[in-house]
Amino acid sequence: MSIQPNVLKTRADTLRDLHHGDMLVLPNVWDAASAITVAEAGFPAIATTSAAIAAMLGYRDGEGAPWPEMFAAAGRIARAVSIPVSMDAEAGYGMPPREFVDRLLAIGIVGCNLEDTDHRAGGLAEAPIQARRLAAIRAAADDAGVPIVINARIDTFLPTSGIPEPDRLPEAIRRARLYLEAGADCVYPIGARHPQEIAAVVAESAAPVNANTGELLSLDGLRDLGVARVSYGPRFYRAGLAELRTAVRKLSPELPR
Repeated sequence: MSIQPNVLKTRADTLRDLHHGDMLVLPNVWDAASAITVAEAGFPAIATTSAAIAAMLGYRDGEGAPWPEMFAAAGRIARAVSIPVSMDAEAGYGMPPREFVDRLLAIGIVGCNLEDTDHRAGGLAEAPIQARRLAAIRAAADDAGVPIVINARIDTFLPTSGIPEPDRLPEAIRRARLYLEAGADCVYPIGARHPQEIAAVVAESAAPVNANTGELLSLDGLRDLGVARVSYGPRFYRAGLAELRTAVRKLSPELPR
């Protein structure tokens, strides 16, 4: 059963507001059971992880899974909870902006991650081209009457970006400004591991920034840096698999030979 547009709009507004209060923490999920677990723990919103969903479906990350399967998985997650759900939509699967927005809304999704890696050509998409795409998605969402929350992922810090290390931060800041001007609600410099990098993106963006915890980046540290949103990607999915691997290996000597 589809979710009514007025409910979707309320959820989109709620998700956007959550980026402007206390730091929004999103333990990413990959199926209905993990989404229910996060919702029952009291988190106010849900975010999916494309890497974990693709792995669960038997495909590689980076748009290796067919988009209908990714959307079907995200739809099951959205139907399982009554709080806003944001989909890690990778690079958007090459869909025209209006089709992309319509398909998100059809499955009850009110936010999306969109990365600027070009999975077909390799490396990063041209920043102005990516900005125009984000602007078209923003316009399509506004036209649909549901202001989907766009989290624009910036992949300059990833080794696959092809950008020399000294240029990664300046290019991330340039892209952050372009994407925010295009209508993104939040920018996400994935792979930034140093507090100085995160602090610079926060200061230069003057808008919500998504980051990840790491060796040098605790939740409290990210809050002190002014980060608005923290996500975990496939970390909890992989931790669950690691526990399963350990448990079944302990059992395997007991199996009849």
